Amino acid sequence: MKVSKEQMAENRERILDAAAQLFREKGFDGIGVADLMKSAGLTHGGFYGHFASKDELMAQASARALHRLQTAWAAIAREAADQGQDPLAAIEAAYLSPRHRDAPGQGCLLAALGGDAARQGPAVRHAVTEGVRAQLEGLATLVPGRTKAAKRQRALADYANLVGAMVLARAVDDEELSNEILNATAASLRLPEPVPR
Repeated sequence: MKVSKEQMAENRERILDAAAQLFREKGFDGIGVADLMKSAGLTHGGFYGHFASKDELMAQASARALHRLQTAWAAIAREAADQGQDPLAAIEAAYLSPRHRDAPGQGCLLAALGGDAARQGPAVRHAVTEGVRAQLEGLATLVPGRTKAAKRQRALADYANLVGAMVLARAVDDEELSNEILNATAASLRLPEPVPR
């Protein structure tokens, strides 16, 4: 039975959504194509009608997850601004929450797969690079700073702190310590901008 172009596009979206979630939950090597396709409600044989390789899927799923995080951060920032709240603080609070920590399949790709991504091929690394650039551009519009360079430096530091804190909070098996990591990082991000020397 021939599948329509619309159905093919819908199937591709289902595969990408399933892959973006499952890779963050299980790692790039933690799930095979057959299980991934099953999770998307499709047969294994249909995979190569959509992607040339698992590497291609990993790159596209990574790009999708990073884009969705960027979109989520923009929505959080808009909602906070509309309510007269600090958009950056709202993003940080959402990111450094137990809810985010406890749902890696729905959260930040870098906190879930940063170490894995560093060991992947050029397509995955490029997707991650472009996603990080986009995140940094968005953060740089929200962080304090007197110059564009100072804002970029602060955005880089804040982003690294967010991701690093989430990695540590997920790695430990002590919930109290995990919460302490999240809370200490949130407090450190609210420190004033350093005075230029």
